[in-house]
Amino acid sequence: MAKYIKPTLETRFHIDFGWWQKQGRNLRVDLLSHACPEAREARNNPDLPETFDWIDPETGEVFNIDILWHLIHTHCGQETAFIDERTPLTTAIFRAFIAANNKPMTVVELQEKIHKKTPDLILKTIGGRRVFKGIRPVQRG
Repeated sequence: MAKYIKPTLETRFHIDFGWWQKQGRNLRVDLLSHACPEAREARNNPDLPETFDWIDPETGEVFNIDILWHLIHTHCGQETAFIDERTPLTTAIFRAFIAANNKPMTVVELQEKIHKKTPDLILKTIGGRRVFKGIRPVQRG
């Protein structure tokens, strides 16, 4: 078992996709609950593949991207209602990572995106041993 290192305000977090697999949970099922009506409708289009190859314009690296993730990231995640005052904290944090295409962020950066609670409270929520929706510190090395 990996040694627990207590995160700080400077620790960068992200959605750890490996966590979902290790827990035997289906990320796509959870993603569907975050999809806006337009993404749900597009997802039902039989002509759309479940995944597609995407080339990072900065690095040229090719990634196999889940179409549902892409729809939520590029469309739903850009809507103001995606994260609002009624969105629970852990859901807002998860959605902030989707909207940012899972770019690692500190709790200070997260708080600036979700406009909820304080960085200290966000750190207490996602920086403990219990993992919410795969949100974990980025592992170095």
